[in-house]
Amino acid sequence: MKRRLLGRSVALALVAGVALTAAACGDSKDEATGGPVTITVNGMPPATEASNRANFEADVKAFEAKYPNIKIDAKEGFMDPKTFAAKLAGGQLEDVFYVYFTDPQSLIAKRQVADITSYLSEFPNVKDVNQDLMKVFSDGAGKVYGLPSANYSLGLVYNRTLFTKAGLDPDNPPKTWAEVREAAKKITALGGGINGYGDYSKSNTGGWHFTAELYSVGGDVAVKDGDTWKAAFNNDKGKQVLQQLHDMRFVDKTMGERQLLEYADLLQNMAAGKLGMYVGSPDNIPTIVKQYKGKYEDYGLTAIPDGQGTLGGGDGFMFKAGLSAEKIRAGLTWLNFKTVNPDRIASDNERAKGKGEPVGLPQPNIWTGASEQKWVDATAKFANIPAQNFQPFVDGSKTIPLKLEPPKAQEIYAALDTVMQKVLTDPNADLGKLLSDAEKQVNTILATVK
Repeated sequence: MKRRLLGRSVALALVAGVALTAAACGDSKDEATGGPVTITVNGMPPATEASNRANFEADVKAFEAKYPNIKIDAKEGFMDPKTFAAKLAGGQLEDVFYVYFTDPQSLIAKRQVADITSYLSEFPNVKDVNQDLMKVFSDGAGKVYGLPSANYSLGLVYNRTLFTKAGLDPDNPPKTWAEVREAAKKITALGGGINGYGDYSKSNTGGWHFTAELYSVGGDVAVKDGDTWKAAFNNDKGKQVLQQLHDMRFVDKTMGERQLLEYADLLQNMAAGKLGMYVGSPDNIPTIVKQYKGKYEDYGLTAIPDGQGTLGGGDGFMFKAGLSAEKIRAGLTWLNFKTVNPDRIASDNERAKGKGEPVGLPQPNIWTGASEQKWVDATAKFANIPAQNFQPFVDGSKTIPLKLEPPKAQEIYAALDTVMQKVLTDPNADLGKLLSDAEKQVNTILATVK
């Protein structure tokens, strides 16, 4: 539901001495003048983030020293959904611009981005980028229009300390929803106001988690039928998710009396030692520790139960339509220096550790092959949190398909909040009617998708 900008390289910029394994484009010249190519890029931190801004500016300086025939005209900010469409339509968007994973397919379909496929062979780093993530930036014919820079996916956050107290093995967390249900019973039996499992139902978070849980059992919230989208949750998969929640809430009584929870509630409950499990992403754990005073050693993360799909996302950069070949090459050189560069991982981790930032989380990790091994080695070398607690997530997520948010996601989540609220507060909720009513609402929302 939230756009998690995990591992944004802006915050961990390496100021100098960065190795670049991509092919050099230092001889890139402006086609019209024969002089340096100037490209506009976004992602520069605001002046109020003094350290991050200084790191970014140092990166630009180091890049231009390495590639004197490429000049970077950097702009503040990443992507503001309120202004993005207008800037794009008005030709005011940067040459190389930041996007969420939910944006590329629409931009590709509208031909608002440049095809960079023919240039990628000049940049060997790209071959090690996870192909599932590359598909986010590709069309049906396999043509590529951008590169990912960070990713996340949802799994199951759990309290290792409560697992141990309840006689459960914290190194062997639940792999199925049936196992989640049984573990929740044992954790709730500890008493003292502890709940085995928690879930959301307010401020669009309920619909977000319904979507994630539906993906996990092989369902979909929305599917494309030709040129239109239709709701796809009013079926046995949708009922399965709701029935499980209903039964945990009212039969097992493992979810507590207090409901209508939203984002911060479950993180606070986990930090307080009052919650056994909930669906979340790796970046939740530093928030639990830093903001709510938890301890890293208390928490684990495993793959989404049942594992037929996981809701995920991330970010990357695309290229404005109409760019010259020289500008595309210059932009790819910049990205391969700044964000798609496995030779920066160790130095970034060392810098992060020095600043007291967590090193050892399983994501973001956009890499496969030899580049992933660099990521693994650098994580092990500089980890300052118990990375072994997240190994079940690493191992279990390898074969789980990543699925993105549906179009009009926030509007759909708002409609599905009502479903989650009813299921978690009314023991006599009519699951079929809830799904049918929500289907009508969501189809009305999807009818506006262009």
